[in-house]
Amino acid sequence: MFEHQRHKPLRQLAQPRELLVVCAPMRSNVNLSRIARAASCCGVERILCTGTAKLDRRIARDGADTLQIETHRTLPPVLGELRVQGYRLVGLEQTTDSSDLHAYRFQRKTALVIGNERTGLKPEVLKLLDEVVEIPVWGMPYSYNAATATAMTLYEYCRQYPDG
Repeated sequence: MFEHQRHKPLRQLAQPRELLVVCAPMRSNVNLSRIARAASCCGVERILCTGTAKLDRRIARDGADTLQIETHRTLPPVLGELRVQGYRLVGLEQTTDSSDLHAYRFQRKTALVIGNERTGLKPEVLKLLDEVVEIPVWGMPYSYNAATATAMTLYEYCRQYPDG
């Protein structure tokens, strides 16, 4: 018979993740805090936020301490700088040309761009992206919550790059 232990030691990454999470202005600090918690679990080291972002430490938990959170006024200049740094700019949004997350192959150096909970990514931001991925939905409503969708996408990236 196996004796299960509730917690195991953290998995160590062979190299730092080259994944950034970039958030459009969020309506809810709860969603942003949940995104931070999921990102921290996935070994992401940095989140770039725009607007009046503020983490709720009770929700973000250890993510509030382990992540570097940067706040910027607007998204386009941030995306331009990330492109110069060699990041692949990948939006998480449902568009006419978005790729199914199940078939998408991330580049290691990716900036995952998350839209606002209600309005998604604005057209002027979509124009700046290299690619857009979406998560298939089989029921109502038509899309997942921003924090849930981000967690699912982060997990897929980590599945593709389990060691960093």
